[in-house]
Amino acid sequence: MAENSTTWTFLTNHSHVLYSIWQNPDIRVREISSLVGVTERAVMRIIRELTDAGFIEVTKNGRENHYSVTADVQLRHPLEEHRSVNDLLEMLSNKEDDVTS
Repeated sequence: MAENSTTWTFLTNHSHVLYSIWQNPDIRVREISSLVGVTERAVMRIIRELTDAGFIEVTKNGRENHYSVTADVQLRHPLEEHRSVNDLLEMLSNKEDDVTS
């Protein structure tokens, strides 16, 4: 059987960035880039879009950023708008994770 060469995934880069930030609010753009598999510039654009949409807040601490996820915001797509960001993040997390939103 031929190896499947598709590279798409079910979740978007936005959800991957959001989840990375939720897991580690002090994560660096470079680390997110490596985890998600996109450029640092793409991560910065996604963070800006998530911030503009109210999904995250960014606090500057010198040269470093601290992120906080606004977990009670509803998801945007009509098929999932009955769910919150927190619902998505909890679904993605391992039961062993000690992360709180």
